[in-house]
Amino acid sequence: MLTLTSIPEILQQQRDFFATGKTRDLSFRTQQLSRLKQAISTNQDAILQALKGDLNKPEFEGFFDIIAVTQEIDYALKHIKKWTRPQKVKSDIQQFPSSAVIYPEPLGVVLIVGPWNYPFSLVLTPLVGAIASGNCAILKPSELASHTSKIVTQLISNAFDPSFITVVEGGVSVSQELLQQKFDHIFFTGGTRIGKIVMTAAAQHLTPVTLELGGKSPCIVDTEINLSETAKRIIWGKFINAGQTCIAPDYLLVQESLKEQLIPELKNCIRTFYGENPAQSPDYARIINVNQFDRLVSLLSSGKIILGGESDRDQLYIAPTLIEEVSPDTSLMQEEIFGPILPILTYDTLDEAIQFINSRPKPLALYLFSNNKQKQQQVLKNTSSGGVCFNDTIMQVAVTNLPFGGVGDSGMGNYHGQATFATFSHYKSVLKKGFRFDLNWRYPPYAGKLERFKKMFKTN
Repeated sequence: MLTLTSIPEILQQQRDFFATGKTRDLSFRTQQLSRLKQAISTNQDAILQALKGDLNKPEFEGFFDIIAVTQEIDYALKHIKKWTRPQKVKSDIQQFPSSAVIYPEPLGVVLIVGPWNYPFSLVLTPLVGAIASGNCAILKPSELASHTSKIVTQLISNAFDPSFITVVEGGVSVSQELLQQKFDHIFFTGGTRIGKIVMTAAAQHLTPVTLELGGKSPCIVDTEINLSETAKRIIWGKFINAGQTCIAPDYLLVQESLKEQLIPELKNCIRTFYGENPAQSPDYARIINVNQFDRLVSLLSSGKIILGGESDRDQLYIAPTLIEEVSPDTSLMQEEIFGPILPILTYDTLDEAIQFINSRPKPLALYLFSNNKQKQQQVLKNTSSGGVCFNDTIMQVAVTNLPFGGVGDSGMGNYHGQATFATFSHYKSVLKKGFRFDLNWRYPPYAGKLERFKKMFKTN
């Protein structure tokens, strides 16, 4: 295990390895991606057990946490030749004769800092792009998900030379030491508050950053819907992983006339998914730790609980909870919930709902349930969010061809599929010229040339 004093040493080892040029070789990259996939397959049971130990994550949910990474690997292996190919672009006539080419090249040594809510996929998915684009990488998994952090360390150390990829475990002091180093890119997934710290530290070295943050992702519910399907998809998206998902619907904005119809459907879905007592359900996760538990419990007093509200501190259990009569000024509506509490607010007109959303920081995701295409376009054109999903929740993150990322307070930069490759690449522009046909139009003396050029480019 690396120590604080060895962090600069391993960083230098990775710089030395990168300087050999080995990571630039396409066959090396594909071999490492295949090795990562094999390592995940070999350790699948241990990964599932670790996720169970950290979050009481059901095996079904844990399996898809794994699949999220292996699908990224498969996609990268399928497309990496195209991604790495130099791209010819058109050169201007003034440059004749010439050719213009864009070369994707790796950045160097990158740092990937993962979160605790999806502690496996959200640290390894960015790694796929880092490998595909030819970088060395240091991973920092979340210490709050200690079981998963250990299995990630074991998996990576058994599969890779630490001069190429390695893991640094530890708490705040380790993170601080890492952030003092000069990396070629930092990829951080976590909360907005820590994101600001990461960006501040990166600025000292002019290190580019990708910040995958969060925010209060709104879910608008219109009247033109399939009521039962809408309720089912909202409840699943909200309470998977006990609500600890950065793109979970944070609150509902329900058309006033629909509220009394929707609430019974929401309640029925919770009972169908998790039974009359979700504490006994094998399909319901737990809160990551006591600090998060206490924070969430303190939010329960912000309104009228219409279902759930039960909690057990020893078990880190908070029931799936629906809450109404919530003031927009309460903590429940001011901070990202990141837990199994779903506030239900109402609106009269869609313009009113849009105005409410736009009065707050830009969210990572925005959901609209409506079959009305005009209303879909109205929301799409008049709001800003990292991503939008119509008539479902969460599933937009599963589309590899859709770049995933935030805007404003919800983050900067994006990844998934080719977007991850681009995030960890520099696209170097190269102009190639010969020595023939140099017409001397650009060289002094300039007398008589300016008027000809003004006519040519039609300027005043």
